[in-house]
Amino acid sequence: MTSTPTLSRWDPFRELSKVQDQVNRFFEDSFLHRAGDGSLSTWAPEVDIHETPDALVLEADLAGIDEKDLDIRVENNLLTIRGERKFEKKVDEASYLRVERSYGSFTRSFSLPHTINTDHIQAEYRHGVLTVRLPKREEAKPKQVKIDVKSSP
Repeated sequence: MTSTPTLSRWDPFRELSKVQDQVNRFFEDSFLHRAGDGSLSTWAPEVDIHETPDALVLEADLAGIDEKDLDIRVENNLLTIRGERKFEKKVDEASYLRVERSYGSFTRSFSLPHTINTDHIQAEYRHGVLTVRLPKREEAKPKQVKIDVKSSP
C-alpha cells in the first residue's frame, strides 16, 4: 500500500517570516541575553497576537512572574507591558550548573491601530500567560448587509 504525498501551497511570505524570526532570535541571543554572571539578563517575553472579528488578542508568556509585578498601560495608542521576573536563589549560586531562563525587568510596547476601543481593554493572567483583549470600535467591526435581489418584469 503506497501513500500519496501531501501537497501544500508554497507561501514565500511565510518563509520570509521564518527567516526574519531566526535572524531576530540570533541577534537577541547574541546581544540581549548576555549577562555578566550568566544569572541575570535583559529579556523580552514572547508574544502572540491574533485577530477575531471583535478584537485583537495579545498573549504573552510570563511564567514565574507575580501578577503584582506586572504593569499594563495604554497611552497615545501605545500598549506597554512592563514587569519583572525575580531571580530567587533557592540554592547556593555555586551549585547552579546552568541558568538558561531569563530574569530581570522587561518592557514590551505595541502600537495600536486607531480601530481599538482603548476604554474597554481587558487583561487576564492565568497559568503564566497574560492575555490582553483589545476590543475593536463598533465602526471597525466587519459588517455584513444582506441585499435582496428583485427580478424585473
